[in-house]
Amino acid sequence: MSEKPSNWNAPNIITGVRILATPFFLWMLLADGGANGALRWASAAFFVAAIATDAWDGYLARSRGLITDLGKLLDPIADKFLTGAALVGLSILGELPWWVTIVVLVREVGITVHRLLVAHDIVLAADWMGKVKTVAQSVAITLALLPLAGVLGAAAPVAIWLNIITMTIAVLLTIASGIDYVVGYARASRKAR
Repeated sequence: MSEKPSNWNAPNIITGVRILATPFFLWMLLADGGANGALRWASAAFFVAAIATDAWDGYLARSRGLITDLGKLLDPIADKFLTGAALVGLSILGELPWWVTIVVLVREVGITVHRLLVAHDIVLAADWMGKVKTVAQSVAITLALLPLAGVLGAAAPVAIWLNIITMTIAVLLTIASGIDYVVGYARASRKAR
C-alpha cells in the first residue's frame, strides 16, 4: 500500500499562495481607481500568472502523485476566490455590471458549496462544459482587466466590443454549465438510489 502524499507538497503550497495573494491582486486592481496605470497592468499580469499556476499545480499534483484531499478542497476555492475578486473589483470600478458578477458568483459559490456538502455521497468530476466555462471566464476576465481601450485610442470600440462578447459567452457558459451540473447530479443521485 502506497503512502498518502503530505498536505505540505508543492501543488498545495502553490494553491495556498494563490489564495493568500488574491487580496493583493484586488488591491492592485482598485488602487488607482480605474486610472489604468501601472498597477492596473500589474493586476492583469497577476491574474494571468495565477491562472497559469492553477494549471501548473494541477499538472504537478497529477504527474507526481501528489493529489490530496486538502488540494481537492483548496484548488476550487482558490479559483473562485481569484475569479470572484476580479469580478467584484471590475464591478466596483463600474466596468462590469453588478448583475454579471452576481450571476457568476451565485453559480460558482453555490456549486462549490454543494460539491463540498455531497462529496461523501456523490462525486461529479468536472465535465467538458465546466472546463470550457473556466477557460471562457479566464479569457473574458483577462480581457476586462487589460486596459486595452485606453491604449487603442480610435480603435477603443473594438476592445469594448471584444470585452462585451467574451464576457457574454462566459456568462452564458457559466449558466449552462450550472444547469448541466444540476442535471448531472440529479441523474447520479437517482442511480445511487
